[in-house]
Amino acid sequence: MRIGLHTSTSKSLEIAGLEAHRLGANTFQIFSASPRMWRASKPDPTDAARLTALRQRLDLAPLVIHTNYLVNLASLDPEIRAKSITSFRGELDRAKIIAADYLVLHPGNFKGQSLEQGLAAFALGLAEAAAGFSAPALTVLLENTVGSGNQIGRRFEELRIIRDLAARETDLNIGYCLDTCHLFAAGFNIADPAGLEETVAAADKTLGLDLVKVIHANDSKGALASHLDRHENIGKGQIGEAAFHRILTHPKLRDKPFILETPVESDDEARRDIDALKRLSQLT
Repeated sequence: MRIGLHTSTSKSLEIAGLEAHRLGANTFQIFSASPRMWRASKPDPTDAARLTALRQRLDLAPLVIHTNYLVNLASLDPEIRAKSITSFRGELDRAKIIAADYLVLHPGNFKGQSLEQGLAAFALGLAEAAAGFSAPALTVLLENTVGSGNQIGRRFEELRIIRDLAARETDLNIGYCLDTCHLFAAGFNIADPAGLEETVAAADKTLGLDLVKVIHANDSKGALASHLDRHENIGKGQIGEAAFHRILTHPKLRDKPFILETPVESDDEARRDIDALKRLSQLT
């Protein structure tokens, strides 16, 4: 299995990969720049090359980049929209330099317009950002959300519509990333055996599980359908260890990379969550 976590690039890209390996991961996720600032510099090509060599040597794959939290391609605000398009183009360019496999993107917020208009605005913004861009080895992943306020992406149908619209406007490879905390908080009862089966069947029917490339493995502080985006350590939240065992060993999910985004303040906490996923993926 591919089990990993989010690591910091504050020292270097190569050290981010080394940290993942040291903590027991064989896949990992990073930010390519500060997640809460519009401005970003390009990665050092030498550092990127060292990371690629390290990944090959240690079998660290896939490499996932999570997009800046400020990006909202569905926004109607001219300034935010322009900054979002420019920022996302930077994310694409950096992902290509770093040789990432996947770039995870939140579907945004449709405040001030209808959901349908927001979906179309997002797809058009995605296409504008990707104009003239080519990186056949990179796939953009639309991530599901808890659906609070005017968030897009609570329902699988919304993610599917974005992909269908964007496919007409751009040559980008587009798939999906499913977050377990977001699913549960949005109302998908993946903590229950029958609820998990219903969720997997719905995802397969609407999205196509072959296009679900990454799973963010996060327990949930919030209750079912709370719309609360608060991640918890594995087994300490409302989803629970038994449910993660069923998720990790599900025949249609087992081959997906599982990447943690749980709250950790120490290496020991990070290792505990990595070890928990490993243990739960092998229980019989």
